[in-house]
Amino acid sequence: MRRVSISILMSLVAMVGLMVGATSCNDSESYAEQLDSERKAVNAYLSYYKVINEIPADTVFVTAEDVGRDNAPFYRIEPEGNVYMQVIKAGDRDSMAHTGDKIFLRYTRYNLVDWYDYGYVIQQESNSMDMSSDSRHFYYNDFTRSASSECGVGIQMPLQYVGINSEVNIVIKSQYGLNSEISNVYPFLWQVRYFKSAL
Repeated sequence: MRRVSISILMSLVAMVGLMVGATSCNDSESYAEQLDSERKAVNAYLSYYKVINEIPADTVFVTAEDVGRDNAPFYRIEPEGNVYMQVIKAGDRDSMAHTGDKIFLRYTRYNLVDWYDYGYVIQQESNSMDMSSDSRHFYYNDFTRSASSECGVGIQMPLQYVGINSEVNIVIKSQYGLNSEISNVYPFLWQVRYFKSAL
């Protein structure tokens, strides 16, 4: 049932993205060209890492704690290749997120199109050191709540596989990203730690 609700939500998000993207403020580039730029940026970034196209059957991941950040693979966690996860720390597997749990994020995110176009990563936003101005959170798998829908689907996907107090890097294409940014067609690299309460 969870998968059906996410599928329906993603269909609606994609339709909105297509409609809004067609009228994007970037008049010099069509929506199709923006999607192509997004795809190239994501592929270029992931080319530096081993990419595994399926989740391990036992959900035991090779983590950065095991092999270092440069050698830890990215796992594709969305069938169409819109979301990829690199596990830094798997967290507490005895404490998994459940539907409706309020999950806080400490994060830093980077625009991968800027990285691809200009050759360096520009930090876009962060609350990694201080959550006083941005205590971003969502209610796991409950998209009826505005905090969850605003965060988008991609940021929640790793919690199907890793525990609370985990740390992951996530590559998220625009249609799975922040609801307010779908029309921008920018993929982001998110460095995220998940908590059940703000720390």
